[in-house]
Amino acid sequence: MKPNVLIIEDDREIAELVQMHLHDQGFDVVHAADGKEGLKRALAGEFALVILDLMLPGVDGLEICRRLRESDRGCSILMLTARGEEMDKVLGLDLGADDYLTKPFSVRELVARVKAIIRRTATAADPAAATGPETLTYPGLTVSLGKRRVSLHEKAVELTAKEFDLLAFFARHPGVPFTREQLLDRVWGYSFTGYEHTVNSHINRLRAKIEADPSHPRYIITVWGFGYRFADAEELRA
Repeated sequence: MKPNVLIIEDDREIAELVQMHLHDQGFDVVHAADGKEGLKRALAGEFALVILDLMLPGVDGLEICRRLRESDRGCSILMLTARGEEMDKVLGLDLGADDYLTKPFSVRELVARVKAIIRRTATAADPAAATGPETLTYPGLTVSLGKRRVSLHEKAVELTAKEFDLLAFFARHPGVPFTREQLLDRVWGYSFTGYEHTVNSHINRLRAKIEADPSHPRYIITVWGFGYRFADAEELRA
């Protein structure tokens, strides 16, 4: 089954160029030319990825990003930003975008980013491709690395691609504290240097989904003055 991609971009030349190259790579691609139409399509459809321009007529990209994350849809979001929109990049990442590209960009790089995001979020991924054991099990919480699925007290938890990546990283290293900079490097990659507060935003959303009381977290613990760590098995059993 081909991955479905939604492009929300008001520049028709850019949209058509991206659409053509993604079609050539085997993706099913839908285009929306303004924010209102794009938001409607994104909320109504089942898309693996939304390529989202931030500067849009009608409804801007940041609002679309916020609405998608509030709706708890699991689609990934790749933002397109113009040079000089540093604050918009920060806000977009804080709202839950998975990656970004700055215009003008290389179509080859965009296709590579799309493939990487789709590869990470494929729910039918080969378990053998996962690092370490296929499934990590802690009291009340199960993280299936190969299938990229999470269950809390045997109920499925819907996470975005980056939320899953962050939880999986924590679950692979119980008890080990990490700074925000280390988490950015290991989960987001070097290109996100300088966006340490983005870690806080993602952890807050993750806690809201897996913690019974996010203000007193059981799994993802704040290490004051340093960063965060995942509780070890003894703490969780206690």
